Amino acid sequence: MRLRRSVIALMAVLGLALVSACNGDDNKDGAAAGDGLQKVSYLTSFNTFGREAYAYVALEKGYFKDAGFDVKITPGSGTVDVMKLVAGGQADYGIGDFTAVAITLAKQKLPVTTVGMIHQRSLAGIMSLQGMGINGPKDLPGKTIADQPGSTNQVMFPVYARKVGIDAKSVTFLPTPPPNLPQVLAAGKVQGIGQFAVGKPLIEKADPKHRQAVYLSYGEELPELYGNAIITRSDLAKDHPDQVKKFSNALLKGLQDTYADPDGAAAILKKYVPNTDVAVATAELKIMQEYIKPKDFNGPLGEVTQERVQKIIALLEESKAIGAGAIKPEDVVTLNLAPKS
Repeated sequence: MRLRRSVIALMAVLGLALVSACNGDDNKDGAAAGDGLQKVSYLTSFNTFGREAYAYVALEKGYFKDAGFDVKITPGSGTVDVMKLVAGGQADYGIGDFTAVAITLAKQKLPVTTVGMIHQRSLAGIMSLQGMGINGPKDLPGKTIADQPGSTNQVMFPVYARKVGIDAKSVTFLPTPPPNLPQVLAAGKVQGIGQFAVGKPLIEKADPKHRQAVYLSYGEELPELYGNAIITRSDLAKDHPDQVKKFSNALLKGLQDTYADPDGAAAILKKYVPNTDVAVATAELKIMQEYIKPKDFNGPLGEVTQERVQKIIALLEESKAIGAGAIKPEDVVTLNLAPKS
């Protein structure tokens, strides 16, 4: 019995030592105890399409390593899932649509926050193909749209519908796994799909009739909306702000290089994700340029402002996507960690 107690005590000491090593003061500076790199887990916003290349660029060019991180990139499966995984500690950082983050946090108080923007304009919208009866917002009533339940495009649709003057309930959303969306649309089983603007090359390539895509952009009607944001746990942002800043800065360096050289970024993505279609990925990234830095945007990459966040919250309240007073800017973004002019 005495020997057993001694073994248990020794294991407890070793366990505490391990916890201390993993959570010691050095973590505040983005590095683990000793001379090693801190292991960090990161979720893409959705799968490993071309639009996600910037994280792999940061990995390939050593930006994460220079900041003190050993980063594992895992494909995400949409904003809400990314939020839940980060909140539960299965990932340290992730990417998700800012408006969907705000709507979700207004309904369930997950311990997550955003610390910077990937896109200064929303990429969300509805995509169709020529000849399928959708040429503008007024064509949507009575149509069926395929999308994954809980997707950004579906969560934000009522806000868009109110803006363009249609009844959101007049449009049917058909639950469909994301990998099946291009084929379901091409086969004419639905008239449209929920899709980001950058998905246009992929959708057109999947259509055997080679029809051009028709895109209804939420961002064009609602220019105040941000696109994807950098998500992390609230406690990480509060207790280790230097680590969060270093990680975000490294990721944004990868984004800047991707913006400057879409071809090079697509080639890097191909190295890490061998099934990447480089031509499609490059086309996605070229479309994404205008969302990373719109023509009227003069701020630093990743910028967030309280005024704009407040406008978004007001818009969501007006559209009844969230209840009045459900959230405040500080509930969805840690402004002191975001890049500033």
